[in-house]
Amino acid sequence: MIKKLTRHGNSRALVIDRSVLELLKIDDDTPLEISTDGTRLIIEPVQAEDRRAQIEASLAAGNTRYRRMLKKLAG
Repeated sequence: MIKKLTRHGNSRALVIDRSVLELLKIDDDTPLEISTDGTRLIIEPVQAEDRRAQIEASLAAGNTRYRRMLKKLAG
């Protein structure tokens, strides 16, 4: 999908299609984090800290449980 910036007062805006917003579960109240890797603009929904903690705990549990198998797969 190719987009162009549009004027919004003295600024520029990027209009994101509704289908993309729905896919990412983003609405008008969703906080977005904007960053760059030097060549790309990265826009992503801010994850709630409790959700991030749940994901990290699940990852740690999986790494602990499957450590030997993961080592075999990596080596």
